[in-house]
Amino acid sequence: MREIIAGIFICMGIIVFALSLLGIYRLKYVMNRMHAAAMGDTMGLGLVVIGLIILGHDVFHIAKYILVILFFWMSSPIASHMIGKVEMLTNKDYDERVHGK
Repeated sequence: MREIIAGIFICMGIIVFALSLLGIYRLKYVMNRMHAAAMGDTMGLGLVVIGLIILGHDVFHIAKYILVILFFWMSSPIASHMIGKVEMLTNKDYDERVHGK
């Protein structure tokens, strides 16, 4: 039963990764692509690692998986914010794209 539940979580994570990849290629604006990548990675990795935690047999392996999730959830939003800030500061048409529509 554990393997089935873990397989469902891992498959859902892979589906989220695939949808994120589709969003990266289909969206036109950099900020939209960045949002699709950041949300897809965070949710996809979380689901896959939850599936791996369910399959885990050792407390130390489960603790490592939890640390991976915590590290990624702390670093990914910061990296996305910095990329967005660089786009906002370097793109000359940013105000027209945001306020012009």
